[in-house]
Amino acid sequence: MDDFDFIENLAAIEALDIIEEEDAAEYHRQIYTNENPFEEFSENKFIMTYRLSKDLMKWVINMVSPYMEPPATSRGLTIERKVLTAIRFFASGSYQNDIGLSRYSALSQASVSNCITEVTSALNNRQLFDQFVYFPRSLDELNAVRRGFNEKFGFQGVVGVVDCTHIAIFPPPINDELYPEHIYVNRKGYHSINTQLICDVNLRILNVCAKYPGSSHDSHIWNQSNVKQLMETLHRNGHSSYMLLGDSGNALRPWMMTPFLRPEPNTPEAAYNDSFCKVRSIIERCNGVLKMRFRCLLKHRVLHYHPHKAASIINSCVLLHNLCINENIPLIDEFEDDYDLGFIEQNNANIDNINNRQNPEFIAGRRVRQQIVERFYT
Repeated sequence: MDDFDFIENLAAIEALDIIEEEDAAEYHRQIYTNENPFEEFSENKFIMTYRLSKDLMKWVINMVSPYMEPPATSRGLTIERKVLTAIRFFASGSYQNDIGLSRYSALSQASVSNCITEVTSALNNRQLFDQFVYFPRSLDELNAVRRGFNEKFGFQGVVGVVDCTHIAIFPPPINDELYPEHIYVNRKGYHSINTQLICDVNLRILNVCAKYPGSSHDSHIWNQSNVKQLMETLHRNGHSSYMLLGDSGNALRPWMMTPFLRPEPNTPEAAYNDSFCKVRSIIERCNGVLKMRFRCLLKHRVLHYHPHKAASIINSCVLLHNLCINENIPLIDEFEDDYDLGFIEQNNANIDNINNRQNPEFIAGRRVRQQIVERFYT
């Protein structure tokens, strides 16, 4: 057989493979269109597949329906099927063609992509999103969050724990003017969105900011945050008993407590740090639950989307996470220690101390922290 015959045969084999794949997709489409996971899955299997319970999924479908287009023809995809397809992707993080050829989707990759786009857009509608992801909007709500931390940890005044986590994304185009590729490379060398989360004691996410590239420092994201502005306003208006817990990457302020830098063992400052770290573990747990529940956010899955769409997917998963927390939906999968959950430690404590010795907000924050130590740890 000469080279020309070999190339012809190879082309014929590839063409047959394409035809077989298309036939398989069409077979799935025809056979499984009417199959219903609500009826055929047990409750546990449904939660393992979609992360939501059957009742919660039906509720979500009804919730997003006003923000989605109904099928134009009898052959069009129903809103229910679009939502099931998109949330299946959020839950698994599998590539779209795997979702499309799965038993209960049976859609082309393009159709799966359209489902994800439409459902993500609906979940990011501010009128809907702000109902389920919001920082406390009144003193009563702030007091309820503060009470939860105090009852569980005995650490008074805390109304949230803040940290950033990196969500891996596919590199955007090098010549993209709005989203240049190089700014998404983080300190560990992969492309990501540096996402700020604030959670309460029940792992409910109170605020998410998923618009900054991986090269952004945690402190920069916090400094642009509307929650920072809110906390400053509260303190200026005399409501000084509310604070967030950050880490050494945050600047110490009366409304933002941070740990002491290398305190001596068996000192009140070390006792404060021990208590501080126990409370801070909540945000690590929250981040882990979010990513294990919606595995498209795990580092090794990588969101193969433009940064703007990737951010919308992150927001969608946060909203659905909060619904699961509200409804006590169990996380059936076990945590796996080898998963990289996207924390990148950023320590600027020394810089903060040097640059802020004359900063009145830093001095006030140090005074508040010392008062906490003297009241509870001496």
